Amino acid sequence: MAHTQGTVYQATWGKRDTQLILPTNSSLSVTLSQDHLRSLTTARCITDARPDARDRLWLNGDEEEIKEGGRTARCLEEMRALRRKVESSDPSLPPLSTHPLHIASENNFPTAAGLASSASGLSALIATLARLYALDDAHGVSTSDLSRIARQGSGSACRSMFGGYVAWEQGERADGLDSVAVEVAPASHWPDLHALILVVSDKKKGTPSTAGMQRTVATSALLEHRIKHVVPARMERISRAILARDFDAFAQETMADSNQFHAVCLDTAPPIFYLNDTSRAIMQLVAELNRASGRALAAYTYDAGPNAVLYVQEKDVRTVLDVVLRYFPQTRASFPDPFGTGASPTGESQVGIEGFNEGVIPRHEEGAVARVIHTKVGDGPRTLDSDKEGLLDASGMPKSLRA
Repeated sequence: MAHTQGTVYQATWGKRDTQLILPTNSSLSVTLSQDHLRSLTTARCITDARPDARDRLWLNGDEEEIKEGGRTARCLEEMRALRRKVESSDPSLPPLSTHPLHIASENNFPTAAGLASSASGLSALIATLARLYALDDAHGVSTSDLSRIARQGSGSACRSMFGGYVAWEQGERADGLDSVAVEVAPASHWPDLHALILVVSDKKKGTPSTAGMQRTVATSALLEHRIKHVVPARMERISRAILARDFDAFAQETMADSNQFHAVCLDTAPPIFYLNDTSRAIMQLVAELNRASGRALAAYTYDAGPNAVLYVQEKDVRTVLDVVLRYFPQTRASFPDPFGTGASPTGESQVGIEGFNEGVIPRHEEGAVARVIHTKVGDGPRTLDSDKEGLLDASGMPKSLRA
């Protein structure tokens, strides 16, 4: 099973319940194409297990502990509970819920660098187990039901259970049963939205998201204002922009929300700094690009990390790439140009926008942005051929261990 990350453009920051991962506000995200960014996950039931067999998990080739009572363990138990319910209604089904699981997962993008790797990995895990356990509409299990479980592993993972444009509804219930993801629009509704991910740093961030959220909830007065007075209206406006395919409105809301999210981080005591000088230079560059063009050519958003995601309409991709690569040059390896735009990685193309202030930021040296990933809006989980692309062999052990 393969799945991709969901990149936030209407941020959730803060939890009203840290155990169930219930958010303080609703949020939206876009699921990006797994042709370029993905988590690949394989799961097998170990039916001939020894008495001491247990659930095991390998992440990017290394075995990870499944801590008792931890998030992954809770997700596995929730999925087993759904499978037991299906088995009880159809005795002909094999008792898969009684067997230990072996799970292997790999990401092809940086982990814990603010690129939603945990959301991608957890959603891929839940989608894989749903397929293994036959948990689908035919058995009374919806994607929103699965998103509730994914949320308990990683909050943003609930949105990544869907493709396209997705909302995570805050919910009101203390048990979290109404805090689920719902589809705002499928990828096919607005298919020409592209994303340029400028990887400023692929190192783990200094303040993990969970710890940062808890500090913000405890200390930020701005967060309370945001939750009560800003987010509900912005959710309505950005949903309308998506449904109308109104990029100007989409860009305005996206950047305003990103700015406010990082203002909330700054309002935390002690303050949290996820952005760095390069992050801020990218913001200045996008602002000048849009000003000189007289319309929104690009919209930036930053999650809990320094890496920028620029949303661009397909018709404007080459123009934006020429500007980005001129100020943040790349190599063919760090920008392979997967869509064949013809943009020069070394930034040789001139900025073809009249009135553009070329001194808005200095031209950076190669490496200031480690790489540029070009992708677009994508679909939801895909089922792959386990024999060809699966990560586990027939005995349930990682194929990589045989190399």
